[in-house]
Amino acid sequence: MKKIKLVFWNDEQCRMRAGFRVALQLILFIALGEALGSLRGLIAPGIKLSSEAPLWFFIVFAGSTLASAFISVWLAGRFLDRRRLADFGLSLHKDWWLNFGFGMLLGAFLITGVFITEYLLGWVTVTEILYALDPDLLFVLPLSVVMTVFVCVGVAEELVTRGYLLTNLSEGLNLRRIGPQRAIVIAWLLSSVIFGLFHLDNPNATLVSTFNIILGGVLLGLGYVLTGELAIPIGLHITWNFFQGSVFGFPVSGITMPAKVVTIVQVEQSGPEAWTGGAFGPEGGLIGVGAMLTGLFLTLAWVRYRQSGIALHTPVAEYTKTTTVHE
Repeated sequence: MKKIKLVFWNDEQCRMRAGFRVALQLILFIALGEALGSLRGLIAPGIKLSSEAPLWFFIVFAGSTLASAFISVWLAGRFLDRRRLADFGLSLHKDWWLNFGFGMLLGAFLITGVFITEYLLGWVTVTEILYALDPDLLFVLPLSVVMTVFVCVGVAEELVTRGYLLTNLSEGLNLRRIGPQRAIVIAWLLSSVIFGLFHLDNPNATLVSTFNIILGGVLLGLGYVLTGELAIPIGLHITWNFFQGSVFGFPVSGITMPAKVVTIVQVEQSGPEAWTGGAFGPEGGLIGVGAMLTGLFLTLAWVRYRQSGIALHTPVAEYTKTTTVHE
């Protein structure tokens, strides 16, 4: 009986083992999403997430996604991990916000580079400036709504996939023969693969686009494994999506909505799909891969500048009683 218990329970840490914590948090996240989805159905019967949906529905949808992430990670952290929410990369100190600003600038820079490259090659044509699906609305209103959506989605995905998943995988793999550094690298790659598979059923997804999203997960995870904070990944995730969809009108991971609700630059895309990503957007093409590789280099350069060196943040894989929640 004791041997069976050891499969599920870590006596030394007095908590459930990492794999089971991850599974329960994911189940809770999905269950909360379904419950809040049902509540959305009661509040707005018949309304689906499309360009015809009212603006307030986008806020409700994004807010429920963010709520599912925060509640599931907080509950799992409190009762399974015995950790505070801040221990999953949300310490929010001064340096955190500085790194967050860098992440936002990085995402904007990389997607602007994608647009300029395709424009110079003649693969995108600008058809309209300051486009809004509903011309009766002030342009800034739908733009603000879409920005709010991308903020909620960016925070939610990073908190679940990098903050909770990567941290727990790192701790679970931190065995005597592996050590914290190798555990972090393996967990970083595994969480990136899972992140890519989450996007496998997106519209217009292909095996190539899935591989590219995995690479995107590597890029997003880099800032976390080097700093132990979600600041760079969250900032990068938000502006990467926002500039794709609402600044330049590209599909975002295969989704053309809410990109077409409002865009600063409305474009028509042509060119070889292997390079542009076609209907999936830049993340599915070689130019997008180039942007991700550039992002990896710039993230390394920033962290080296800020920390006077580059090293994995080994506390990501190390559970200590100093962060344990006892009350």
